Amino acid sequence: MTEQRTYDFQRQIKTYERADVVVIGGGPAGTAAAIAAARCGRKVILLEKSGQLGGMGTLGNVSIFMPIGNVTGIYRELIGEVLASYLPDDHDTSIAPQYSPFVLRQYLNEKMKKEGVEVIYHTEFIGVVKEGDQLQAVVASTREGLRAFEAAQFIDCTGDARVAIDSGVPHTSGREQDGLTQPMTLMFMMQNTGKPVKPFLPEGCYYYEKVSDLPQGRHLYWERGEDGQLLVNMTRVKGNGATIKDTNYAETEALRQVFSIVHYLQRNGFETYTLSHVANQVGVRETNQIRGLYTLTEQDVVSGRRFADVVAQTNYEIDIHSPDGSKTTDERHVSGYDIPYRCMVPAEVTNLLVAGRSISATHVAMSSMRVQPTCYALGQAAGIAASIAIEDACDVRSVAIEKLHARLQASDVRLYKPAAYV
Repeated sequence: MTEQRTYDFQRQIKTYERADVVVIGGGPAGTAAAIAAARCGRKVILLEKSGQLGGMGTLGNVSIFMPIGNVTGIYRELIGEVLASYLPDDHDTSIAPQYSPFVLRQYLNEKMKKEGVEVIYHTEFIGVVKEGDQLQAVVASTREGLRAFEAAQFIDCTGDARVAIDSGVPHTSGREQDGLTQPMTLMFMMQNTGKPVKPFLPEGCYYYEKVSDLPQGRHLYWERGEDGQLLVNMTRVKGNGATIKDTNYAETEALRQVFSIVHYLQRNGFETYTLSHVANQVGVRETNQIRGLYTLTEQDVVSGRRFADVVAQTNYEIDIHSPDGSKTTDERHVSGYDIPYRCMVPAEVTNLLVAGRSISATHVAMSSMRVQPTCYALGQAAGIAASIAIEDACDVRSVAIEKLHARLQASDVRLYKPAAYV
C-alpha cells in the first residue's frame, strides 16, 4: 500500500464580501436561517454548493414533508404560499403534503430576493479562518477560485457539520456501538401516461421478482397529487454519505436500483407509468453530529421531554433505516418532544451555530429530528439567535432565551410550553 502523504497548503485568499451573518448550506435549515436573520435587519449571505436551494427537498427529490405535528413559523408560511390546500387551521396539526421540487426551487429563489438575502451558488465550503475561539471568515471554492466570506456570526447548515468540524468542534458519526449510519437513497418519480408502457431494464441492473427482492424489502411511494406523479423511495445503499468511497459507490449503485425498481413496478401494478425524473444526487440521511452544550437522546424523544430553551417541537416517529444493510426499518411512535437551543451550540466557538440534521443528538434521536419541517424550525431559531448575539454583543452561548422566545413568537412560531419542565 502506498504511504499516504500530507501537505501543507497555504494560499492568500481574497475576501469576496462581508456580512453580518453568513449561512453555509441552502437546505431547509439554511434557507430558514437566512430568512430569519434578514428579517431581523441583518445583512445575510447564503452560500450554496449546488445551483439550487432546498437541499434534499429539491436536489434529492425528497418532495414530501413528513408529519411533525407542528406547522408553524417559516415552515407554515411556506405551506401557505406553495401548498395552500394543505394549510391546517391550527399549528398543532400533522400534514404530509407531496410537492413539486421544481416549484419549490423557484419559490425559494424568489423568496430570497424578496427577503434581501444574497445567495451565492456553486460555492462549496473549504475551511475556516479562526482567531482564538471566534471565526473570522469561511473559505469557499467559487466559480472565481477560492474566496473568503467574513461575518460577525456564522451558521453551519451543511448537513455534515463541515464548518463546525473544521472549527475544532467535536463530533460523532453513526450509531454508538459501531459508527454505522443510516443508508442512502436515490429518490425518483414516475408519471402515469394513461396507456401501457414497455418495461425497460438497462444493462447491469437487477431483475426483482418479488417484494422481498427489493432493496428495502417493501413498497414505499406516494401519489397524493392529481397530476399522476408517483414519488418513489425504494432504493437503499449502505454507507456513510460523508465519505468519498461510500458516496461514490452509492451514486452508481442507487441509480442501478432505480432502473431495476422501475422495471419491477411496471410489471406489478404500475403498467402505465414511465420514469419521469431521477434526483440529481443520492439522498443522505445521516453523517455527522456535533457535540454541543446538550445532546438530544433517545430517552428525551420517547419520554416526551420538555426544555426551557426549546426552539423546535416534533412528534415525528423514530425512523431508522437499518445501517447494517438489512432490509428493516426501526419505526416507533413518538408523542411529542422539545429540541433545546443548546443542541445547536458548540462550546468551542463563540460565533457559530449549527442547524439542521447535524445538531447534537444521538443516532436514535437524530432519526426522529432529521426531517425537513424540523430543520426549517431549527434554522429559523438559529437565524434569530445569531441576530440577537450581534445585537447584544454576546456569544451564542449567552443568547437570552426569553428574548429568543419573544422573537420566535413575533415571527409566528408557536411552541407548546408546559407549566413545568422536567
